[in-house]
Amino acid sequence: MPVTTLFLLRHGATAANLEQPYRLQGRRLDNPLDPIGIHQAEKTRDLLASRHFSSIYSSPLKRALQTASIVASSHGQTVQVIEALTECDVGRWEGLTKKSIRQQFPREYHLFSEDPGKHGYLGGENFSEVAARSTPIFNELLARHAGDSILAVSHHVVNRVYLAGLLGLPPSEAKRISLDNCGVSVVTHDGKSTRLMTLNATLHLGNALAA
Repeated sequence: MPVTTLFLLRHGATAANLEQPYRLQGRRLDNPLDPIGIHQAEKTRDLLASRHFSSIYSSPLKRALQTASIVASSHGQTVQVIEALTECDVGRWEGLTKKSIRQQFPREYHLFSEDPGKHGYLGGENFSEVAARSTPIFNELLARHAGDSILAVSHHVVNRVYLAGLLGLPPSEAKRISLDNCGVSVVTHDGKSTRLMTLNATLHLGNALAA
């Protein structure tokens, strides 16, 4: 059976990602890339320039679509948008820092911290819901492009929940996986099994790696 390869990226950094402490971005704060994020995407483009991708996919949010478009520019391809790759809905915590969430919503934050697979972002999704809508899409793409290499650009929660599943971890444990902006993970599928080959490669980013 031919092997299919998925290159899975987290989008480049936005200003909210780079703040100290960072601010939660879900799907309502549709921020573009910060100049550092653009540089990260360009570094990733250069890393993957020699690869052939049969298709390039992205979340519809600006930060992901902009990253995918920069990477795709060296391949002469059109980015295909997939709604299910949109970032987790973080509900009422959109735009807040962890410190402010702990102060304003101590009980809900504690429940989320204990089990994000069951207790989600207040007024938003939990990690199990994210897995339910996004993992089938990744599986479909791997099946659709048998024997090819494809690229997908999505978001921290979406990617870490999917990759956690490949490592045998439930959605509640997905926070154990941390992914950098423009970190590259590589997944292969041979028709029988799907394997995580590379997790969050960042050597190509050099001094463009966000703090």
